[in-house]
Amino acid sequence: MEQGPGKIRLIGLPTDSHSSFLRGAAQAPAAIRAALASDHSNTATESGLELGSDIIVEDLGDLPLTEGEGDFELIRNAASSPDVTIFLGGDHMVSYPIVAGLASVYGPLNILHFDAHPDIYADFEGDPLSHASPFARIMEKGLANRLIQVGIRTMNGHCRAQTERFGVEVIEMRDFAVDQVPIPDAPVYISIDLDALDPAFAPGVSHHEPGGLATRELISVLQRLRGPVIGADIVEYNPTRDINGMTATVAAKLVKEVASLIGRGS
Repeated sequence: MEQGPGKIRLIGLPTDSHSSFLRGAAQAPAAIRAALASDHSNTATESGLELGSDIIVEDLGDLPLTEGEGDFELIRNAASSPDVTIFLGGDHMVSYPIVAGLASVYGPLNILHFDAHPDIYADFEGDPLSHASPFARIMEKGLANRLIQVGIRTMNGHCRAQTERFGVEVIEMRDFAVDQVPIPDAPVYISIDLDALDPAFAPGVSHHEPGGLATRELISVLQRLRGPVIGADIVEYNPTRDINGMTATVAAKLVKEVASLIGRGS
């Protein structure tokens, strides 16, 4: 009997109230969807799987976030499902409630995290939900067995101490090579902060940090994954800083390639 097409959910998280520098990431989900639907490209992925035929994408729209205390539970509840979802942020705060929701289904996860920053501050500017702190909360709560961070190039003393405290595996950009990135076993969750990419590839982010990954390098790491992917987020796109929709197009490309990983394992 032939296996039917894989199915994933797409959910937007229009929030940036925990951003520490600039706001604008709340506008990202609509812009990424527009890039996905644009006639400038098609629905094929590099694996050969196509969205809409080999991979069915059920777009559930945006969660009704209000920047209030209830947002955390809304996001966690949306993630508390065996249905595989790609979440479109929004600032990086959203990874904490997403992982909390997924861990309630799967137990502690293995996380592959792409970023210029480790986002592991114990308490950034007095905001425990800051977009600079989600992985501190995740590790404190025991929601991840393994956290692998790729592309980091802003590691200060505090963050270095935090990564040592939690046993985080950090691939700093100065040491980066595609074939040297550890690939975690399932269940794997992928978190992509678009500022992991060099600003030349993704100018539409709030925190420009030169010396980052090329789009090809990030995709090449993703293509080394072999275990089932149980979810992903693509965050920190700020349309107010983009140039000709370049970063929206990159984000849409990453949605397709992550979807292909999920579809391959379905």
